[in-house]
Amino acid sequence: MSELAVAAPERPELEIVGSKQSFPVRRIYCIGKNYVAHIHEMNADERDPPVIFMKPADAVVPGGGEIPYPVFTENFHYEGELVVALKSGGYNIPEDEAYSHIFGYGVGLDMTRRDHQVGVMEKGMPWEITKAFDKSCPIGPISSVEATGHIDHHVLKTIVNGETKQEANVDLMIWKTREIISKISEQYELKAGDIIMTGTPAGVGAVKSGDTLEVTCDGLEPLKVTIGARAA
Repeated sequence: MSELAVAAPERPELEIVGSKQSFPVRRIYCIGKNYVAHIHEMNADERDPPVIFMKPADAVVPGGGEIPYPVFTENFHYEGELVVALKSGGYNIPEDEAYSHIFGYGVGLDMTRRDHQVGVMEKGMPWEITKAFDKSCPIGPISSVEATGHIDHHVLKTIVNGETKQEANVDLMIWKTREIISKISEQYELKAGDIIMTGTPAGVGAVKSGDTLEVTCDGLEPLKVTIGARAA
């Protein structure tokens, strides 16, 4: 193997609850507009098939903590979501086999530069500017399926400064976890280490420096985040 010309980038890893092992992140797939109430609050129509976009792996902030208020936005939004971590994958995974590829579950935040989102959507441009920026994906510890079972009838909440802003049962997702895995695998080869952000309920909103966020879901470890000063 040849010598590296520059230092290799660090691979993000997520804590696994009750284990000394960690979960290595390969890719982050995200599902947009997956709760009807959120579609309505964004003044959009329901879409078929689901909206799929990606964040870079190095956008992950393992375990949360403090994240900076990002550059290039004046309207920084939270979106609390159920996270699915895969242990295997493939192309064209049938829905009835999808659960067999899941390692475990967690919760995360799809942080968003909302002031840029409308413009890129109207022009049919890629979503990277609004979704794929630095530290835009805090994710909490992963709980294994063996420990929790499958998370499909559980309440997801986002709490901002002590006030619940988002609350919905994940069974209200338009596209369920099985369907999401199957649909993504039609376009990409899913592999071990892949993370899927399954979409956010209604109640998204702006945050500012000093605000605290907590994302919870029944049976899973919470994620806590503080918004720091603007990134330099």
